[in-house]
Amino acid sequence: MPEYLKKRFGGKRIQVYLSVLSLILYIFTKISADIFSGAVFIQLAIGLNLYVAIIILLAITALYTITGGLAAVIYTDTLQTFIMVVGSFILMGFAFHEVGSYDTFMQKYMEAIPSNVSYGNTTIDASCYTPRKDSFHIFRDAVTGDLPWPGLIFGLTILALWYWCTDQVIVQRCLSGKNMSHVKAGCITCGYLKLLPMFIIVMPGMISRILYTGLRGLMLSVMLASLMSSLTSIFNSASTLFTMDIYTKIRSRPSEKELMLAGRAFMLLLIGISIAWVPVVQSAQSGQLFDYIQSITSYLGPPIAAVFLLAVFCKRVNEQGAFWGLMVGLLTGLSRMITEFAYGTGSCVSPSNCPFIICGIHYLYFAIILFGVSAIVILAVSYMTKPIPDVHLYRLCWSLRNSKEQRIDLDAEEEQNKDDEKHKESVEESEEPGCCKKAYNWFCGLDQQKGPKLSKEEEEALKQKLTDTSEVPLWRNVVNINGIILLTVAVFCHAYFA
Repeated sequence: MPEYLKKRFGGKRIQVYLSVLSLILYIFTKISADIFSGAVFIQLAIGLNLYVAIIILLAITALYTITGGLAAVIYTDTLQTFIMVVGSFILMGFAFHEVGSYDTFMQKYMEAIPSNVSYGNTTIDASCYTPRKDSFHIFRDAVTGDLPWPGLIFGLTILALWYWCTDQVIVQRCLSGKNMSHVKAGCITCGYLKLLPMFIIVMPGMISRILYTGLRGLMLSVMLASLMSSLTSIFNSASTLFTMDIYTKIRSRPSEKELMLAGRAFMLLLIGISIAWVPVVQSAQSGQLFDYIQSITSYLGPPIAAVFLLAVFCKRVNEQGAFWGLMVGLLTGLSRMITEFAYGTGSCVSPSNCPFIICGIHYLYFAIILFGVSAIVILAVSYMTKPIPDVHLYRLCWSLRNSKEQRIDLDAEEEQNKDDEKHKESVEESEEPGCCKKAYNWFCGLDQQKGPKLSKEEEEALKQKLTDTSEVPLWRNVVNINGIILLTVAVFCHAYFA
């Protein structure tokens, strides 16, 4: 994704900024929240110390991520998906069997009021711990709702645009597809799976308020599969961002081996920082992990979504507009995030003293405002500065997506220099490595065999194959029809639970 922005706008500052910000978001949201939730579950299930549980979880995850790379991550993710779905369905079946029908579930949940609402010698308002009246509705009051419906529709759409369309973790998997139909089919399959959490995660969680559900061993395996699947994806993508967009700016001519080792070392650093951030996650948003993740994303993600959306659909946007839009968006988002951390998010029992003008605006509403401000700055600065000629934009924006003209990349000179350096490099070691060296290379994923040297014509043919986005008409129609069905089902579910 940073590489696309570099080709679209030229220069290096946007590419480096996006890489650094993505890594910060990984630490603040995905890694630390995953580590914390997994460790808490392990702690409660088998009685381990929180940080011992964290070390065990990370040791298992890092082992096959470091040794296997993206291929191992994809294969294990696929296997763990089946474990998660099957295990969650079993849990849902047992939960509904215990509680009864759906109508009984709704009735009992609203009656599940805690018997003890005191905190030390302080008497606490019981309403803080009673189920919300709108617990079974997706669309909630625009002012008093914990997830107000305008924020749900528009705010979460902006966050979803950032995550599902521009985040390296997701896009990297799409880029690994064999062809365009495979990529679309993978996204649609993911969409079908995303319909399930309401029934196999949220509702069993609500049922647990009514009764204590067993299946500890099964749920432990499901939880571990889920967390390892998430963490391995993040580690692999973070390693890619660091080595390709940051480390190569520090070291002008690193070898493949050096890049791989730098990526592995960075993963260990990332893990250390994420563990140190766990106590902050533990106290933020009253311990509500979903709210914590969405709030941080709302403060940092919308400017990125605005830049990518305008980069694709508005060819008039240039580097200056994109950069200053990102900077204004970052400063606006950080001002809210830092203030909120300084005052604390508070809770129903102990509200925060943060001024209403700053923290009183729901984070999803703030995401909408931040997206709008960033988009306005991007467009204003772009229209006040010189446009990028079309010759640099063929097949990089929507209006020129079908162009057959030859594109002159803004970074063409730099890419040519890289190619020249590669041709000058000789084979690192001609002699056969020893047994220990072979074992070390295998463990670190450095034993890849060098393929035969390709001629210029063969390189062009390979490049054409890798960049071909054409589809077989039959499979194109199959995935497109499934896309329409998926959207229809999603709209129905929103309407039914509205």
